[in-house]
Amino acid sequence: MTVSVPPSTRRGLHRAWYVAAVAFVAILGSAGFRATPGVLITPLREEFGWSAGTISSAVSVNLVLYGLTAPFAAALMDRFGMRRIVAAALLLITAGSALTVFMTASWQLLLLWGVFVGLGTGSMALVFAATVVDRWFVRHRGLVTGVLTAAGATGQLVFLPVLAQLAQGPGWRFASLTVAAAALAVVPFVWWLMRDRPEDVGTTALGADPEAVRTESARVNAAVRAVTVLAAAARTRPFWLLAAGFAICGASTNGLVGTHFIPAAHDHGMAEPVAAGLLAIIGIFDIAGTVASGWLSDRIDPKLLLGVYYGLRGLSLMVLPGLFAATTEPSMLIFIVFYGLDWVATVPPTVALCRRIYGPDGAVVFGWVFGSHQVGAAIAAVGAGLTRDHLGAYDLAWYAAGALCLLAAGLSLAIGHARGR
Repeated sequence: MTVSVPPSTRRGLHRAWYVAAVAFVAILGSAGFRATPGVLITPLREEFGWSAGTISSAVSVNLVLYGLTAPFAAALMDRFGMRRIVAAALLLITAGSALTVFMTASWQLLLLWGVFVGLGTGSMALVFAATVVDRWFVRHRGLVTGVLTAAGATGQLVFLPVLAQLAQGPGWRFASLTVAAAALAVVPFVWWLMRDRPEDVGTTALGADPEAVRTESARVNAAVRAVTVLAAAARTRPFWLLAAGFAICGASTNGLVGTHFIPAAHDHGMAEPVAAGLLAIIGIFDIAGTVASGWLSDRIDPKLLLGVYYGLRGLSLMVLPGLFAATTEPSMLIFIVFYGLDWVATVPPTVALCRRIYGPDGAVVFGWVFGSHQVGAAIAAVGAGLTRDHLGAYDLAWYAAGALCLLAAGLSLAIGHARGR
């Protein structure tokens, strides 16, 4: 049964904006759910005696599945529709987070928060945003990509400070149940307002020719299509440059800062809710930075934008170890603002390059590139945890990430404009 919402053939807001709004909410929640382990590392270490490396291993599994699920999720959305896949993913997150409160062993953390939540959030990763934009928008693609990408930062903004307070107050179990309830609450909105394609409601993509040929769902097996697209893309040079750069992107954001900033600040005497608040401020400025990046991606060569973003991020990470203190100093606030503007500003130009180079396969290719992002994040999450266990501090991890970002800047500038170049 189709919900009566004004299509583009009537005066008023185009239906694409309703779909984008629901996607924003789903991606917002997904980002908040995935970022939650960052506030649980210290409480779990204190209650169960697990090392930072052990807990980081579960986070690593979460990050890998979050990324590697993406290309298959993109193909599944082609085959079964966005609405079904996103609703199922939210239910999986609900189950994984709720069952966490009963765990007594570290392997259960790995299964529930690593596998269940990793698969669920991976199905609503940024490839979902790319799919929504490709199907529903011809005009404003860069801008909408930026807004949907910013939803990830907004999720961090909304969830991290609240969950940090809950973990320190009622306890980490209450925080996990809050995540489960939030995921479940999004399901009705997805089922009510999300539609797979403009043709499903008798309209066309925003800015598309009304006489354009209708798009049809892919009939091939989702896994086969995902692997076939990978095989073709892997024979081209731009794919490997994009994948390598985005792996470093993941290592320097989700894997390192997103997972270990709070415990690193705690090592220097800062209260966890305060550190979580700083991450939330990163989220605030990331909204502005990512939306602006989407706008710029419609106007400036995306590879030039990536070169600038990675270069500035690398320099900022190299000064971070000297900024940690028990209190929030002005120098740390400057870093938070600067780093926040650059947090996921890399996504709109990366999506634009995938679309420009690989055409109709762009969303699935971006899914694989995003998979490399999460592999890099997983390696950084474990590596930084082991660095902390063996050296007693995170400093080496920050310096290494900064150097890698400078390398990513060079790789991005080497990307050609066509397949095989």
